[in-house]
Amino acid sequence: MDSNVQKIRKDYRKQELTAGDLPQSPIELLESWLADAATTDASDYNAMCLSTVDASGAPSSRIVLLRSITNTGIRFFTNYHSQKGQEIEANSNVCVNFFWRDWERQVRIVGTASRCTAEVSDDYFASRPRGSQEGAWTSQQSAVNVSPKIEERVQLTVRRFEDTESIPRPDFWGGYDIAIQSIEFWQGRPSRLHNRWRYELQDHPNSTWEVDQLDP
Repeated sequence: MDSNVQKIRKDYRKQELTAGDLPQSPIELLESWLADAATTDASDYNAMCLSTVDASGAPSSRIVLLRSITNTGIRFFTNYHSQKGQEIEANSNVCVNFFWRDWERQVRIVGTASRCTAEVSDDYFASRPRGSQEGAWTSQQSAVNVSPKIEERVQLTVRRFEDTESIPRPDFWGGYDIAIQSIEFWQGRPSRLHNRWRYELQDHPNSTWEVDQLDP
């Protein structure tokens, strides 16, 4: 292994996050940080690492795209038969992590995932490019050694819908809403003395956010 990996150091010093910067709702701060990230990475600022666990508790992670922020959390879309879809069905506890290098920021979300309504999934599917719609119908996401190859199968899908003006959403594809239980905002600071603030949802007696400062 290249020994230079051990020598890489970066002193974070671009921004600061103090108690006075924290709004009452973490959704407001998340939206603000996403807007900042969009100014420096318009194509991928909504990329997030989604971690799930299977029925035995083994974790897996992958990058997915944030597609909406709701009053209670965040939303993404996928094939329900994929590995992440199957794992969410077995265990709805998930974790999401955003990292915006240019802003020296991370956001970590812990919550539970549940399927969106059919109407929400239909509306989003209708907004996708036709090629993406055809791909959703074609891909047996996470399946192993599928035959014929995907390039051949997608042509069959194209022909299947060539006389269809609007491709319908397959029932095995749709959205998940992640209800936020806790959300941590991490702002890099010099000498590894980072700013870390965690919002946790308190359900008693009303749904309110409790904020704690975490040691770096």
